[in-house]
Amino acid sequence: MARSKELVPGIGRLSRSQVYARRGLFKGQKKSEKAAAAEVPATKEVQVGGEKNGNKRVVPTAKAPRFYPAEDVHQPKKSRKAPKPAKLRSSITPGSVLILLAGRFRGKRVVFLKQLESGLLLVTGPFKVNGVPLRRVNQAYVIATSTKVDLGDFKVDEKFNDAYFAKPATKGPRSAEAEFFSEGKPKKEAFPESKSADQKAVDAAIVAAIKKTDALAKYLKASFGLSKGQFPHQLAF
Repeated sequence: MARSKELVPGIGRLSRSQVYARRGLFKGQKKSEKAAAAEVPATKEVQVGGEKNGNKRVVPTAKAPRFYPAEDVHQPKKSRKAPKPAKLRSSITPGSVLILLAGRFRGKRVVFLKQLESGLLLVTGPFKVNGVPLRRVNQAYVIATSTKVDLGDFKVDEKFNDAYFAKPATKGPRSAEAEFFSEGKPKKEAFPESKSADQKAVDAAIVAAIKKTDALAKYLKASFGLSKGQFPHQLAF
């Protein structure tokens, strides 16, 4: 039988739940079925005296409380907040070159296309130039530069919205580790052909605009970094 040795008087080495588990007390428990509660009628008939009183009265089974509560019942305040997209910075306009500061592609330069309903920015590398695909970024994690790509008459398709980038809900093990031990190895789904075609269509228009400016493609390929003694708040972008 497992016992909990005392570390100091009154404090054992094992907790109550640990002692309970080690002694196996859960094995001898008898579970009793809860008796079904009898249905109580809401009203009942009582006999009353007096010839002119009808001899019967229908009264509620449970008496109402004699007193009202002294304090009012707390009512939660209704929230009237409505989601509003973040205001776009004046330095960010369609075609602006942005520097990503966080995420998988931090340090990369991208071209801004438009702001989505959620307030996130839709950007692209383009993928053919520096490997950054169409993706959403928060404007709090970008540096807007004075460099701009002249997009001309190019318009972003309406299908590029927040739902376009949403991942489909999957059932089953969530982590790759759980999936590895359950089915042998994690599955990697192929990239949809439709999204690949969308990326190529957008890249074709952006690359054509980039070629109109000398050395702009090399500028977008180069990663951003700071040398010793350089501070981002003192630099002019």
